Amino acid sequence: MNLPNFGHVRVLCIGDIMLDRFVQGRVRRISPESPVPIIEMDEVENVPGGAANVGRNICALGGGCTLIGAIGRDQAGDELKALLTCDGMIPVLTLDDTRPTIEKVRYVAFGQHLLRADREIPGDISDDTAAEIIRQVTEQIADHHVLILSDYAKGVLTDAVISTIIGIASQAGVPVVVDPKSIRLERYAGASVITPNAKETSSATGIDIVGDADAERAGAKVLADTKIAALLMTRSEQGMTLMTRDGEVVHVPASGREVYDVVGAGDTVVATLALCMGAGMPMEASVHIANAAAGVVVGKRGTATLTRSELLDELSRLSRLGMSSSKAKVMSASSAFDLRTQWDADGLSVGFTNGCFDILHIGHIRILEFARSQCDRLIVGVNSDASVKRLKGPTRPVNEEADRAHILGAFGFVDAVVIFDEDTPYDLIAQLQPDVLVKGADYKIEEVVGCDIVQKRGGKVVTFELVPDRSTTGIIAKAAATSKDTA
Repeated sequence: MNLPNFGHVRVLCIGDIMLDRFVQGRVRRISPESPVPIIEMDEVENVPGGAANVGRNICALGGGCTLIGAIGRDQAGDELKALLTCDGMIPVLTLDDTRPTIEKVRYVAFGQHLLRADREIPGDISDDTAAEIIRQVTEQIADHHVLILSDYAKGVLTDAVISTIIGIASQAGVPVVVDPKSIRLERYAGASVITPNAKETSSATGIDIVGDADAERAGAKVLADTKIAALLMTRSEQGMTLMTRDGEVVHVPASGREVYDVVGAGDTVVATLALCMGAGMPMEASVHIANAAAGVVVGKRGTATLTRSELLDELSRLSRLGMSSSKAKVMSASSAFDLRTQWDADGLSVGFTNGCFDILHIGHIRILEFARSQCDRLIVGVNSDASVKRLKGPTRPVNEEADRAHILGAFGFVDAVVIFDEDTPYDLIAQLQPDVLVKGADYKIEEVVGCDIVQKRGGKVVTFELVPDRSTTGIIAKAAATSKDTA
């Protein structure tokens, strides 16, 4: 499944903004004062939470986010503003003197949550704060591709604020994605899609959701009772269920990763879904990508985000499991360059090697494994059929280019495959600008095609001792001799 470039997508995110504090420590004894554990605090990590974490996820994936919400005039608010400095983030925060900045303090020992302490004043925001938020949305909407309402039921998204904002977005032709916390789902009327979890959907409909059939009944009731275009129900280990008003039903299985911490996973889902919609992707494809993103963040500690390269790696992993297109690693040179650029932004080194790979043998496997050991990510260039014929003769290749590329993409140590039509990969290397270039030791380093390009940018060229008496030409000759002997 192809992942679009989110660089041009701007998301307007409105909702409850909060500060998540994680107090990490160790528990070695029980208090003599009462039967509770004593935590020896080691460190405190502060992370933007709630709607701010949605914004962090958007920016981490390469999109742009304008974050609108309210904070208190206090130290926590100052800390939160200082944390909202990621590339692509524009915080537009209203100071509310009547309420403190929302804080959630989690005490964690040996990876286990012991306690959560919240600081907040329940209830709706003031009329003045609501009017200011609506004014900001009115000013900002025209510059954005999609709008998110991140509702944590902390008072920013009142009924009046929700209906007014959805109306503003509808007039501007901007789709609205809602992460709801209220069981009164009808208050989100006019939304393009809402993303309640199974418990929230069950509470809203009165239907106990155990399997797919229950999810479909509950989803159908939500769509019948509300003016919402689509529902994406997140169902933990059972994956997700998408239902639309035109009758589409899609069940997406969970990604099968080990769950470490579910904090913020819903934020990742809504952020990824909105980015995909903003990039013009169909709803079903957007849901598959959002599901993959959630599978990554639940394997991380705390209020986590994921990078574009992590999402690409997860989509590739799901491809190998048959959960998306099995040819996900085979791509054009331009797509490989976009991927290489993202890997570089994430601090990953990129290697390149190439060949015909006509009949795969142990020599190929060894050099590919070696090449991957020299870098964090490996791109493999494969000669096209026309190129192989010019180099090897009219009887070659034995296997077509698509088959050869697909087979290479099945290996875990290969991260991307590009078919090139020239006799050498020089132009492809010039486009990709790898950090590491790997070739068999039958070439001297100065003879390796593209060595000048890689060395000029400070990269390295490495050769690998070939496995003796292993070649496609030899295998073909041996097969021909065997065929004659048995004739």
